Amino acid sequence: MEDVNRTKEASNEARIAILELANMISVPMSLNAVVRLNVADAIWQSGSNTPLSASQILERVLPAGGGDAENLQRILRMLTSYGVFSEHFNADGSERKFSLTEVGQTLVTNQDGLSYGAYVLQHHQDVLMGAWPLVHEAVVDPTVEPFVKANGEPAYQYYGKRPEMNGLMQKAMSGVSVPFIKAVLDGYDGFQGVTRLVDVGGSAGDCLRMIIDKYPNVREGINFDLPEVVAKAPAIAGVTHVGGDMFKSIPSGDVIFMKWILSTWTDSECKLILENCFKALPAGGKLIACEPVVPKKSDDSHRTRALLENDIFVMTIYRTKGKNRTEEEFQQLGHSAGFSHFRPIYIDYFYTVLEFQK
Repeated sequence: MEDVNRTKEASNEARIAILELANMISVPMSLNAVVRLNVADAIWQSGSNTPLSASQILERVLPAGGGDAENLQRILRMLTSYGVFSEHFNADGSERKFSLTEVGQTLVTNQDGLSYGAYVLQHHQDVLMGAWPLVHEAVVDPTVEPFVKANGEPAYQYYGKRPEMNGLMQKAMSGVSVPFIKAVLDGYDGFQGVTRLVDVGGSAGDCLRMIIDKYPNVREGINFDLPEVVAKAPAIAGVTHVGGDMFKSIPSGDVIFMKWILSTWTDSECKLILENCFKALPAGGKLIACEPVVPKKSDDSHRTRALLENDIFVMTIYRTKGKNRTEEEFQQLGHSAGFSHFRPIYIDYFYTVLEFQK
């Protein structure tokens, strides 16, 4: 009888699990909704984080009036179950209020106008959402990305023709990269003694600015990206914006830095990028690459799930054979491009600092 009960319990848990997975789209779409409604800033109020009811939140996000508090509460309750909000009740349990957890606070706009909110919005734009029903096509025909099948051209070309999408992507990358670079600068000393630093795919130059502020020994920073990207980059003291194509050549430097570049390209393309980095470095020079590194074995930790989910995003939107790689795969790529030494440094929970030494 005990075995029968255990089997029945396991079957019930399995059915609940598959129902949760089947309805999982509710999570990112609800997250998208609270970002659009600016709920996090409404609750945070310069750090007070005072618990508010759905009606009170609506008064702040829709000051002109209107809105449906009950529907907002439904969204907040669901996200509470995923740790974005905390739930509070008054003494008799008649009123439900919400505050931000540590997770929810990542959506609060900081003094620089940045948060993870833009990253949420960027991932869930209509044109990207149209690619997701075609994920199976990446298995059937890996020569064409699901995004291309849905929209007719590669994602980066599509963004480049639409300034509003390109702007959102740059803001999303800044919102994610600034806290990451702060973590790197706090826990990594690999920029000491560097005089000329090249940032490949540096976008607006935020990371170079932060590195130079911490390491004044970097007298010359080169922000290298596509010409249409650096054309809009702001002037930064000590930084020169250079447009070009990393598949053709990369500016020379004592150290070359890149973040989140290799994951969106195939093995052969990564080898070409790394070979161009190798050519641009002096003897003993190094490439510092910050990339998601997936564990060899899968598990159900938040970190592994986030890495593997991002891997499917890359496959669906950017390159079907671009991918998040294991430590061993990165080491093999480096050796194939000529680098003699490889060292992974685990500083951030999501991204890993990878040193390739010439």
